[in-house]
Amino acid sequence: MAHPYHHSLSSVKKWGGAVADYQCIHDWFDESKKIIADFRHRALRHHAEGIFMAETIFGSTIKISTGRVIPVRWIGEQHVREDLGFIPSFADWVKAIRPEPWMGRALRLEDGLPATHQAA
Repeated sequence: MAHPYHHSLSSVKKWGGAVADYQCIHDWFDESKKIIADFRHRALRHHAEGIFMAETIFGSTIKISTGRVIPVRWIGEQHVREDLGFIPSFADWVKAIRPEPWMGRALRLEDGLPATHQAA
């Protein structure tokens, strides 16, 4: 799927209602395109944890325009499956990140404090 609107059309075919019933949830999944405008944006929300995060934001269910109650988790699962073919874990995404030296670099605590706070 290329756009949240198309995911919303797919939701309408599955559960009824109108595109507007689902649009905000599908928009949320793809909002990470603001950060990186290629498939890598999916690493932020297109996984099991992202689906549960959507429930936290939108509630466990939504009531669509027909009065039917639809679990938000179903909508999230539909979105991720349409984009990826399955629902990965966040760990699946992390395993695909190539470690770089800067990722593990850390300052000693005393090196990171302003001079006025360092022990004499």
